[in-house]
Amino acid sequence: MITRYEIINNRVTASENADAPIIVMVDPDEAERKLLIEQLKVDEHTLASALDPDELPRLEFEPDHIAIIFKRPKNYSGRHQLLFKVASTGLFLFKDRIYIVLDQEITLFDGKVFQRVQSLTDLTLKLVSRSIYHYLEHLKIITLISDELEKKINQSMENKYLINLFTLEKSLVYYLNSISANGVLIGRLKINAAKLGLSQEAQEFLDDMNIENNQCFRMAEIHSNILASLMDARASIVGNNLNVLMKTLNLITIGIMVPTFVVSAFSMNVGIPLQGHPYAFEIIMALAVVSVIITATIWKRKKW
Repeated sequence: MITRYEIINNRVTASENADAPIIVMVDPDEAERKLLIEQLKVDEHTLASALDPDELPRLEFEPDHIAIIFKRPKNYSGRHQLLFKVASTGLFLFKDRIYIVLDQEITLFDGKVFQRVQSLTDLTLKLVSRSIYHYLEHLKIITLISDELEKKINQSMENKYLINLFTLEKSLVYYLNSISANGVLIGRLKINAAKLGLSQEAQEFLDDMNIENNQCFRMAEIHSNILASLMDARASIVGNNLNVLMKTLNLITIGIMVPTFVVSAFSMNVGIPLQGHPYAFEIIMALAVVSVIITATIWKRKKW
């Protein structure tokens, strides 16, 4: 699917113009791939990299365009069971237009960063910058989910909450690798600033991006370390909850067994004391109650 945009009054606006300079391709079909590869001379491997979630970010200079691959967090879906994934995005920057290749439809030009776009090169940098904020937003969500899961683990013995925590930890590993790889890409953009024709303002923006990406990486690293270090403690909590439950069940069983033994002893089909006593039933019930009181007193003294 192809969507076109153009820059009007420093804002990215949807356009029906066939000559619009910003072309977004979502999961390009065979005809769209053929256009990119045969007519625009985009390298086939680079195009495949733009749709491959396992591909590393990179910057490549071709004879008539610049190819940029960067990582972004993928839109979360409930069927992923708290697994936050990453995806690749391809930017193919020509002299008078830019092709943006995605594997799924997303909202690209939202946020304050796109309220002042001066050129296609500026747009390219801001797309990479937007992915950093996208990671930060996902990290906040992961933190909230982690706190909620911790509360549930303290109250429940179900393994699914621990499995969810393991899944979140796995997501953070993906994020750490992607954010780190994006940092390498930002470094390459900074080194090749002159070759890219970046203005002084764009280079300063690139420096800010590098700082923000480093902060994002440290935040993801902190979250990952916290989850990893507390995983054993949370597993111990589940085991302790199970022990408390088993202890309670054992106490209940013993509490029922003692008076049951008293009543059963006087129910045997042999000669027993009190069998001819007119108040035998009341006496036996009283003995059963006394046995419960004695057992409860022993539990209390031993702090069971």
